[in-house]
Amino acid sequence: MTRPLLIENARIVDPASGLDHMGAVLVENGRIADISKGGPVGVPEGAEVIKANGQVLAPGLIDMRVFTGEPGKEYRETLASAGAAAAAGGVTSFVMMPDTTPVVDDGALVDFLIRRAKATSKVNVLPAAAITKGLAGQEMTEFGLLREAGAVCLTDGRHSIQSNALLRTVFSYAANYGMTVVHHVCDDALTGEGVMNEGLFATILGLKGIPREAETIPLARDLQLAMLTGVKYHAAQVSTAYSLDLLAAAKKRSKSITAGISINNLALNENDIGRYRTFFKLATPLRSEDDRQAMIEGLRNGTIDTIHSDHDPQDAEVKRQPFAEASDGAIGLETLLAAALRLVHSGDVDLATVLRAMTIRPAEILGLDSGRIARGAPGDLIVFDLDYPWQVAEADFHSRSRNTSFEGARLAGKVMHTIVGGAVVHTHAEGTP
Repeated sequence: MTRPLLIENARIVDPASGLDHMGAVLVENGRIADISKGGPVGVPEGAEVIKANGQVLAPGLIDMRVFTGEPGKEYRETLASAGAAAAAGGVTSFVMMPDTTPVVDDGALVDFLIRRAKATSKVNVLPAAAITKGLAGQEMTEFGLLREAGAVCLTDGRHSIQSNALLRTVFSYAANYGMTVVHHVCDDALTGEGVMNEGLFATILGLKGIPREAETIPLARDLQLAMLTGVKYHAAQVSTAYSLDLLAAAKKRSKSITAGISINNLALNENDIGRYRTFFKLATPLRSEDDRQAMIEGLRNGTIDTIHSDHDPQDAEVKRQPFAEASDGAIGLETLLAAALRLVHSGDVDLATVLRAMTIRPAEILGLDSGRIARGAPGDLIVFDLDYPWQVAEADFHSRSRNTSFEGARLAGKVMHTIVGGAVVHTHAEGTP
């Protein structure tokens, strides 16, 4: 039990209800007890008070795609360090991908991770379970047992199931259990040895390209099978304009289809790779500026439902390699909100739309009761300064890894307080970046 927490003089922005006004929020016993417009109704005895001074009070972010090192590669990231990074970035809950050692394909491991996270992490860790044993794309896991153990969704993480017949069976079983399938869309044969977006820039750099069809062909297959089976289907991360056309058409026929995008594909493009900068080697790859602009429009019109960090910690040895040999991935928990706010500051997308994609939409897709500011909802909240200027420096990160795509970037928007279950788990120290 924590003492009551009052956040006053805040700009309350809640995309779930459409709230956007000055007011105060009271959290008691880990849940939101009261919301008032203007000043607080009263301050309970012994309450902790946060004076927001006009800063934004929003639901805590829910990140649907986070890789950790623990278990198996704790030198890259532990649940504790990922939790600290998440808290610093305003993420109060994150979905942990099953790409660990061992793979999260057994109910006992799901149960272990839930208990381990409660003991060591500052934020809520939501384990995702593997669709196939060992992520090998061959044999299905026990969906029912994984759900009972606490898995929030099914995914093969970085891997994409290539067999149409197996995927249809997976979708059918998942639909029976009411579980969401989060699938990474990638045709392995078309991707081949490609390392970046196929096009003129890849040719100039002398690097093998990954065609857009490596994403759109499996996505078209997935959408048809999802409509056939009625499964709750989430395209893990899309990056091309044609993918949006496919999704828009499918969404007219099914309300069970959703899609996410990595913040990297919203904020960056292939030109950021520059002279073989391996911290920009990602999966899915950074696409053209035309594709990025199409993604922004997809977010505006609701074709894209969620924004995630695609936080993927890698050690220096596997990133400081020739571009073609370097591992994919970048960390992103601590820069997720500020990078997304670039779209707000540029006038491309309004604040409520950006926050919706990181709060209530992930909550709805995963069946969570968080992601909103309402009486009785979990006290998972963030207070952030919309205009706070800062420069990204890897030395300041809480993550154990340093492979950020935003090193040196000048951003505006900083999390001042992160609250999980009514307890303040992060406060920005004055005088720091």
